[in-house]
Amino acid sequence: MPTLDTIFQALADPTRRRILTMLLEDDMAVTDVAEPFDVSLAAISKHLGVLTRAGLISQEKRGRVTWCKLDPQAMKDASVWMQGFGQFEPVDLDAFETFLEQELDS
Repeated sequence: MPTLDTIFQALADPTRRRILTMLLEDDMAVTDVAEPFDVSLAAISKHLGVLTRAGLISQEKRGRVTWCKLDPQAMKDASVWMQGFGQFEPVDLDAFETFLEQELDS
């Protein structure tokens, strides 16, 4: 089971957050996930690996195509943890990232 550290590490990257947003709509082939990004397919595959290890997505080979599917349980675990602080009601990950950046710069 992924740890909260692994989940938050995965969520820290804006490309990975954008991928998760895309997967909210539906399952996607890896090549379709990569299409809107100006990086190599290998770079997107590395991002998908991080998301998979964090339990945020699953990947499944169907024929020659690898499909990505959002797995909301890991996000739920992170959300429950953050809501325990009472400051983050509904969870806004961009605002949380900004908060962390400001705290770390202090």
